[in-house]
Amino acid sequence: MSKKLAVNGGDKAVENFKSELCVWPIVTDEDREAIVEVLDNRSMSGTDITKEFEKEYALWIGAEYALGYCNGTSALHAAMWACGVGAGDEIICPSMTYWASCTAALSLGAAVNFADIDPETLCIDPKDIEHRIGPKTKAIMVVHYAGYPADMDAIMEIAGRHNVKVIEDASHSHGSMYKGRHTGTIGDIAGMSMMSGKAFAIGEAGLVTTNNRGLYERCIAFGHYARTGAPSNFNAVDAQVTNPELQKFAGIPLGGYKHRMNQWCAAMGKVQLKYYPERIAGIDKAMTYFCDLLDAIPGLKTHRPPKGSGLTKGGWYHPVCHYIPEEVKNVPVEAFCKAVNAEGVTCSAGINTPLHLHKVFHEADIFNMGQPTMISFGQRDVRQGSGTLPVSEEASARNFSIPKFTTFDKAEIEKVAAAYKKVIDNIGELV
Repeated sequence: MSKKLAVNGGDKAVENFKSELCVWPIVTDEDREAIVEVLDNRSMSGTDITKEFEKEYALWIGAEYALGYCNGTSALHAAMWACGVGAGDEIICPSMTYWASCTAALSLGAAVNFADIDPETLCIDPKDIEHRIGPKTKAIMVVHYAGYPADMDAIMEIAGRHNVKVIEDASHSHGSMYKGRHTGTIGDIAGMSMMSGKAFAIGEAGLVTTNNRGLYERCIAFGHYARTGAPSNFNAVDAQVTNPELQKFAGIPLGGYKHRMNQWCAAMGKVQLKYYPERIAGIDKAMTYFCDLLDAIPGLKTHRPPKGSGLTKGGWYHPVCHYIPEEVKNVPVEAFCKAVNAEGVTCSAGINTPLHLHKVFHEADIFNMGQPTMISFGQRDVRQGSGTLPVSEEASARNFSIPKFTTFDKAEIEKVAAAYKKVIDNIGELV
């Protein structure tokens, strides 16, 4: 193999990358049969299978309650409302995340006070939370970024002292463990996506989990009208709301939303959950070996918890590697990734774009009130411009995505790692 980089005319390090080693989710005849059964029964809009899935998922992660949703965005929206987020309030959220983690706060009339991230975990930095808490702060949104559990001990301690709710966005972290507990069971409530790109993928679906019966019932009342019963029949079989203050609104969702999960997704979820622990163990074996090889290469440091920390990455959603340009002649990450791709394997420069700079959180007037929604209901102005969250703003220059191996193949993983090493060994060609 030529040592000259392929991007400069040399031979590729990997001629035929086995993409089948990275296929996800794993779909079998058992999944198909479960979905077809729902179709044959015309029960797509029912709740019987969804309730079974909710119970099984809650049992698996150790939560008291789980509630199925049409998507993860709706689950997080409901979690915010359940925690009392309303007009004039604030939530705290890391800037480095997908927009669904926090944008629904605007539809509740609340503002988002963005916090910076820890450069190693890429999760919200506990040191940047407390000074943001004000009299109208209702919740801290914690995103377990790329499956890496956030520092929940520190976050829960801060929230407890200030009587602020903690919402976990566990969309990236199905199966991730934090010191013996599943993510999604540590905060007051959690919302998560289960769309087809996630680590636990069952279609366009979501879930709320909580150990708090009050929050659970508020989520039902907000968007699950069929489970509230009818005003004249609180003993209906499907009625799950016992709070008298919520019962009086039975029959119509308080948010005006229909959050019900399509039972195709629930049926697939039941099948996927049967095999998920075994499958993520296989992913962890493959990714641990791959990351061990990458960590031996100068300029690269994989994004994963330290060994022996009691933290795991579950299904390894969206694997990331830190890039240290000062160790590799300050070659930009974009040039590095372009060279790796030319070698016949995949990687992509950058991660999410910081949300605190987006105009939606500076200028959008969602309610036509003549001023940005972020300040429309008397909130203090928590909008932030360029330079205010330096770690988040620099993150895309110092991180890139790597392949997610769902199957362990030692020889192929070594070939892919060798392609990364080839580029670093010849990084001078990119200067």
